[in-house]
Amino acid sequence: MSHKRIPKRNAAIAAGGVVALGAAAFLLPNANASQDNASGATTAPKTLKATQASDLSSQLQSLLGQAFAGAYFDSSKQQLVVNVVNGDNNVIVQAQKAGAVVRQVANSTSALQAAAATLKTKATIPGTAWAIDPKTNKVVVSADSSVTGSKWDTLESTVQGLGSNMATLKKSSGTFKTLVSGGDAIFSQVAQGTVRCSLGFNVTASDGSPAFLTAGHCGVAAKDWSDSQNGQPIATVDQAQFPGNGDFSLVKYNDATTQAPSEVNTGQQTVPITQAVDATVGETVFRMGSTTGLHDGQVTGLDATVNFASETVPGGTDTVTGLIQTNVCAEAGDSGGSLFTQDGGAVGMTSGGSGDCTAGGETFFQPVTTALQATGATLGAGGAGAGGAGASADPSATASDPAAGGDQSGTGTATGTGDQSGTTANGTSSKHHHKKG
Repeated sequence: MSHKRIPKRNAAIAAGGVVALGAAAFLLPNANASQDNASGATTAPKTLKATQASDLSSQLQSLLGQAFAGAYFDSSKQQLVVNVVNGDNNVIVQAQKAGAVVRQVANSTSALQAAAATLKTKATIPGTAWAIDPKTNKVVVSADSSVTGSKWDTLESTVQGLGSNMATLKKSSGTFKTLVSGGDAIFSQVAQGTVRCSLGFNVTASDGSPAFLTAGHCGVAAKDWSDSQNGQPIATVDQAQFPGNGDFSLVKYNDATTQAPSEVNTGQQTVPITQAVDATVGETVFRMGSTTGLHDGQVTGLDATVNFASETVPGGTDTVTGLIQTNVCAEAGDSGGSLFTQDGGAVGMTSGGSGDCTAGGETFFQPVTTALQATGATLGAGGAGAGGAGASADPSATASDPAAGGDQSGTGTATGTGDQSGTTANGTSSKHHHKKG
């Protein structure tokens, strides 16, 4: 791939990977609009796109109130399945008339949230994570390979104390870690070496200036960012959140005339990014990262809590809440990269996970909607959005070897200048493709 340079004011660094070493799937044409089943019966489940299912789920949550116990998208049937607890016939009929498949379940949303709160109090252990799974109507608790001995015993007894019908416990491969190292790769030089992350989505800051979103642990690790490993900084961290309630950074371009097109270029096609959307359990999503390129998978949980082992505080824990859980693979260097839908919805930025793109794993993402609300930035308007990435998505290629980069994050919340506490990142180089906006 050629290394094309254009004047700085027109540079548009990209969301997603510039060298796709493995692509799980091509993006498909947009699905047809929502329509009732052929029978035309008012109670027949509607055929929906995932974004439409998300909207319907929100509407039914308000309609059903305490009877609503979660929902998920059945991608094989393209239907929304809504859990109802203690629902009378009137409640069920209302949900069915709205077009959902109704399922009676035992655990209410409040009961599942109480179980998650117990886990937070009794089992905040590095290497653990949990999220409510509407498909099983339980809290799914994950423990990585570092959770052993007394830590495992504590976690196991806590889960058992919640009841067999309330939570399940599973082992995850590898260890949960933030994936800093190389969406276009972005770089920063700190005292400990090179920090390498991925750009998520270009946005417009509240003051009208061009900016982009990436992972919060990247913004905490370094203040100034470049689009080449040893290049001059082109953007500066404005806000960063990690750990705590989220993992996101707003980074402003130093040149106010920087063009930021609202698109993700997968190498096979360019996907216009038109809006920020909430994730729905069961929907198919796509992730771009400069280490591993294009990969896809499904959303498996919402409002996930992840307990990363801190590399800046010995024995400490960096707990992050409010994340999206998926089975999409990722590796070191993919942090901050774009998670999006086939029809142009910006869903999230890569936070961390376990496993790799050879054996698979689970990955957590910062919701874009939450990051936009917190930073005051906007997406997809006035030329803002996700930048184009010149990825070569080859479905016959294999994923790269697992990178050994660890957690590059600092601790605390950075506002304004960020924090220079990152550790040395994987220095693997990445080609760049610049594109006029």
